Formats: sequence, C-alpha cells, structure tokens
Amino acid sequence: MITKVTQLFGITYPILQGGMAYVADAKLAAAVSNAGGLGIISAMGLTSQQLREEIAKCRQLTDKPFGVNLMLRSPTVEEAANVVAKEKVGVVTTGAGLPTRFMPLWLDAGIKVVPVIPTVAMAKRVARDGAAAVVAEGCEAGGHIGELTTMTLVPQIADAVEVPVIAAGGIADGRGLAAALLLGASGVQCGTRFLAAEECSVPLCFKQEVLNARDIDTMVVGRRMGRPVRALKNSYMQEFAQREMNPMISNTELEKYGTGALWRAVREGDMLTGCIMAGQAAALIRKTQPARVIIKTMVDQAEHLLEKPLAPA
Repeated sequence: MITKVTQLFGITYPILQGGMAYVADAKLAAAVSNAGGLGIISAMGLTSQQLREEIAKCRQLTDKPFGVNLMLRSPTVEEAANVVAKEKVGVVTTGAGLPTRFMPLWLDAGIKVVPVIPTVAMAKRVARDGAAAVVAEGCEAGGHIGELTTMTLVPQIADAVEVPVIAAGGIADGRGLAAALLLGASGVQCGTRFLAAEECSVPLCFKQEVLNARDIDTMVVGRRMGRPVRALKNSYMQEFAQREMNPMISNTELEKYGTGALWRAVREGDMLTGCIMAGQAAALIRKTQPARVIIKTMVDQAEHLLEKPLAPA
C-alpha cells in the first residue's frame, strides 16, 4: 500500500500511531514502527532528560522511522522542542495549537513537522509555514478535539492543501482506512485503537474500559473554556459536566478540577476519578492484539474493500 504518506516517512503502511499523552512511550512507538507504521512518543509529562531517554530507548528497539508528539499547551513544550531538534528526531507531530514559533528550529534540524489540525484555515497556515503533512482530526477522536467530523473535515483539507493529509478521529479498522483514502487522505492516525495494543502500557483496567465501550459511551467536556475534550463516561466526566454548567464555578476552578485526571487514569488505574481519554472508535474494538496484528489486519481489510467493485443498484 504505497501512498504519499508511506513515501514521505519511509514506512510500509500509511498508519500513524497517535501521540497520546502519558500513554505513547518508546515501547509502543517501536512496536508500531516495527510493524510498518509510524510510531510516536508523547513528550507530555517528560523532563528533557526523560524525553532523551525515551528517544534513545526507541532507537534501541527499532531501526525504523518514528516520531515525537508535542502538546503545545504543555508547560515543558519549550524544552521538548529543543530536545527533538538536538536529537534530530525524524518526525514531530503537534497538537493543541499552531507550532509556528518552533517551525524554523525543527525545519533547520531536518525534521518533518506534522501538525494535528481541526480546521481548513489552520491546515493552510501550517502548510504555508513548511509542514510536511497535516493530520486532519475529526471530533470523533479522543482527547482535545475540534468541532468538525472526520467525514467532512478530511475532504475539505485535502482540497485546500498540497501536502499529504492524514485522517484521524473514529478510525479503528480497515473500513476506516479505506474510507479515509477515498476521502482524499494519504494515510490515517489511530490513537484509541492502539490503547488496546498488547504493547500499550496503560493498566489492564483502562484497556478493559475501552474494550467494553459502546457507541454512546464517550462524552465531551471543556467546551465552555474553548478546549473540548472527549473521553469515556465515568464519575469524573459526569461531575465535570455538572460543574461546567454551573455559572458559579469559574473556569479557573474547572481547570483545577481537571488537573491530574488523565494521569490518575493512565498511571494509577483510577477509573472513577480519572479521565479515560478515548474516542468513539472504542466501540469498534473488542480485543487486545499486538501492534503488528492490528496494523496488518487494518491494511488487509482496506485493500480488500478498495479492490471490491460497487454493488449494482
């Protein structure tokens, strides 16, 4: 399956693993890269030294291309931006804003910059600034999201920019991959799907929540603050929603309530008061598998569908 994305990154399959905060470590990234996709390490929550160590570990585990994700609202983003430049990581993906101020640094280091964007205007901006590709992420995704769906966003982005487009949001199998390619994308990014990878380090209780999820089991909070987040429904998310509707509770208080919630779920296995970030694709996942099986199954199914003629009316 050769696309602009496989050619750009030097990978076998046009599948990127999402840079999930506190989740996407060197072990998961290397497993995805060894399977023919593009693994991504999340810099979120890591000191400069810890990020260097994760990059070194990934290089020990794979000789294939991989990248690092930077959440632009992270308090340590400046240090992380400098680390990836000095380490000359092949690819940097970014989220939660425009990476404009870091682009010259990364481009000078020979890094391919791939911003995750939720609108056409942002796609045009980063492409003009030198992005190698863009991830068009629909609101079906887990974590920080925009308002447009993947189905409507991807073709608009594909029409608006010349760089390769990578579809994200709600994609968990070969049907999603095939659909993304038909919409004009050259590849996909999957986050929630890799939460159920055997190499993913989240607690088993976290994986089980993903496996148990139904179609209506995610919800979005944070719109009042202009930073909507999708996660699985639990006591924490429902309480957040109640507080968000209360005009007596300030945005500062809401921010404080949200602090540490993802960490509690990912690192402490707290499924009640932690934020279980996952997208609507969770309803499509029913078992854990090695990353190589996840990727190969997706590709085989997509190739079969793309070769299949349309049924007669």
